[in-house]
Amino acid sequence: MFIKKRNLLLAILVFTLGVEGCTQSGPRTPKKGTVPRSSTVEESKGTREKVVLSDEEWKKKLTPEQYRVCRQKGTERAFSGKYWNSTEDGAYICVACGNDLFSSETKFDSGTGWPSFWAPRSEGSVRTEEDRSSFMTRTEVLCSKCDSHLGHVFEDGPAPTHLRYCINSIALDKRGKDEETK
Repeated sequence: MFIKKRNLLLAILVFTLGVEGCTQSGPRTPKKGTVPRSSTVEESKGTREKVVLSDEEWKKKLTPEQYRVCRQKGTERAFSGKYWNSTEDGAYICVACGNDLFSSETKFDSGTGWPSFWAPRSEGSVRTEEDRSSFMTRTEVLCSKCDSHLGHVFEDGPAPTHLRYCINSIALDKRGKDEETK
């Protein structure tokens, strides 16, 4: 009985540390009111077409792990993704629809084990929603074009925005500097 309780407590601790790993980094006190709490797709030029697929179509298009993260709001393990420590120049795009999301120019090492950015590529690249899962309130980041779950944004990033977009590598693909779209 004692071993079962100890294993349960250990599992809860590991889960909590895994979730908390992408919630805070460093001693900085978050600046209140800087995270976009809810945003909509804002278009500057033309109309951005939404990508709407059925659940079965998403399952065919994405790998099982991409589907779990992007469509079921999962999270990859810290330090396991292909872009968490990438320093190559280029654009990070949505793995599900190809939407330009982030630039290597705003990427920084947050120490969390997930790719982190201090700003999206453009104002309309991503949108946010309140996320009350995992016994906490966070701000979820979604692709504005296909609504894929990307990660979360926190108020402990570097200047100039003081935001940290903590993104799952599995939700991203990358274009090299010479392939970037403007």
